Amino acid sequence: MIETRPRKGLTRRALLSRSMAAGASLVVGAGFVAGSDAAWALETQALRPETMATLIQMARDIYPHDHLADEYYAIAVKGYDTAEAAEGIEAGIAGLNAAAQGKGHADYLGISWERDRVDILRSMEDSAFFQQIRGGLVTGLYNQKAVWPLFGYEGESFSQGGYIDRGFDDINWL
Repeated sequence: MIETRPRKGLTRRALLSRSMAAGASLVVGAGFVAGSDAAWALETQALRPETMATLIQMARDIYPHDHLADEYYAIAVKGYDTAEAAEGIEAGIAGLNAAAQGKGHADYLGISWERDRVDILRSMEDSAFFQQIRGGLVTGLYNQKAVWPLFGYEGESFSQGGYIDRGFDDINWL
């Protein structure tokens, strides 16, 4: 006789079905957030997966770059997934969700129009939470070496002779 036990966690089938539902860009599971294409996943330690997914969307709305995958934004906000930061981040996301509910939405992630999400962010841009996330994104997102080529930046030149010998005068449109 074959014994069947109920599976714990999220099955591959459930993951794929969740990712296809309503064109979701992020899949939230028990203890993780994944890209809808399932090409990347981020395990959460101190934050709830829903909180991390909201942080990723918030990061994308603060610094929108259509040519960057959510994976880079996930890496940029991963530093907030610590026991020390968790309480403040959870409270900030709760405030963000409350602002979305005040506008008639279930939560921040449930807002499909970017313009509506940005309006909510603008209403709270003077808050300490918003400034903490925005400030952290400057280095968290743009200091990723994998992102540099996507913006056309080749990195520092000093170790390679400087810009004079490395593309300073290669303007071909003059």
